[in-house]
Amino acid sequence: MRYETAENQIKEKIEEADAVVIGAGAGFSTSAGFVYNGERFDKYFSDFRKKYGFSDMYSGGFYPYKTLEKHWGYWCRYIYINRYMDAPKPVYQNLYDLVKEKDYFVLTTNVDHCFQKAGFAKNRIFYTQGDYGLFQCSEPCHKKTYDNEETIKKMVLSQGFRIKDGELQKTEDGEIKLTVPTGLIPYCPRCGKPMSMNLRSDQTFVEDEGWHQAAERYEKFIQDHKKQKIVFLELGVGYNTPGIIKYPFWQMTNTFQHAFYVCLNQGEAYASAEITRKSVYMNEDIGEILKEL
Repeated sequence: MRYETAENQIKEKIEEADAVVIGAGAGFSTSAGFVYNGERFDKYFSDFRKKYGFSDMYSGGFYPYKTLEKHWGYWCRYIYINRYMDAPKPVYQNLYDLVKEKDYFVLTTNVDHCFQKAGFAKNRIFYTQGDYGLFQCSEPCHKKTYDNEETIKKMVLSQGFRIKDGELQKTEDGEIKLTVPTGLIPYCPRCGKPMSMNLRSDQTFVEDEGWHQAAERYEKFIQDHKKQKIVFLELGVGYNTPGIIKYPFWQMTNTFQHAFYVCLNQGEAYASAEITRKSVYMNEDIGEILKEL
């Protein structure tokens, strides 16, 4: 299928749709400039690279730091730049402009909160894998999460950074610390164990009340629209967790009479054989395609 034709078809299908279900994976945030290595890593973590030898943010997140002061010294920066700073490119805003007049719902494995920052309604988003902006008990002794913005800001400021217009900046002469003060380490208000991030990496992940409500809203949205013209718009979803977005989207496109599947993913766009006639996919940069649309 020719490039222009695919774009025209996507545009037309979204315009005609009664509902749009967006499924977004890590590749979507990457297209918005949230990259975890290279220049962006060096800008904020060159001191960690020097001391510990890792060269990307993911490796730093899994490193077994010997103290909680060092652990949070790393994680406070990681959280601040990936959750509280805006994405370098307006890819999320462009998507919002494309669907804001439609009846939409977002299902995402991303934990960086970019959808809400771009204007998407909170009650139309289901973050399945957690949120960089939330703490939970590491045990966990109870199923509740806690907003971490205030604590994270105190932590990065304690390291010698300053925050200007939301951006994390190094001061001209100040030395940057790799740790945070003991007094800023977060502990569970109920059992006193250390807090951890609300990210699905093992069986300790807390699905709080908000998580379950979002899951119900998503399920209701699908049921309410399954007999209508519905577009499943998949963006940057790889094969790490295809059972959350990709495979269900294929299945529903196949089952629902008026469903159509769109897949945008640089180098990894694909649709299963059963739905070839009800789908279009593009192996281009997602940000560029959305700009065109």
